[in-house]
Amino acid sequence: METRELIVDGVHVVALGGDIDMEVSPDLRLLLAGHTEAQRRALVLDFSEVNYVDSSGLATLIEYVRNAQPFQGKLALANLSERVRTVFELVRLDEFLPIHHTVADAAASFAGASPPTA
Repeated sequence: METRELIVDGVHVVALGGDIDMEVSPDLRLLLAGHTEAQRRALVLDFSEVNYVDSSGLATLIEYVRNAQPFQGKLALANLSERVRTVFELVRLDEFLPIHHTVADAAASFAGASPPTA
């Protein structure tokens, strides 16, 4: 799995690449744990370069959402291929995780998300 981090309109974005499967899910878990520790109120995952996601990858995303709840952290996904989007739809995660066509749309969905208070 390849990753690249950037900020779009004040929102942290992690661009992912390759397959998100059992082999790389531990790496994704560690990456997302860093965002949990930083208490990101808004995080976008850019799936434009993701070819495949399996159940371990899905479980890792659900785990992040659960871990982000104490600080009202939100996660959005962007740029899913039809193949990857179908996986989310089959298990109905598209009802749980916001999916956007572009990173800009996903970042805009967080308008008003403020940093945590001390």
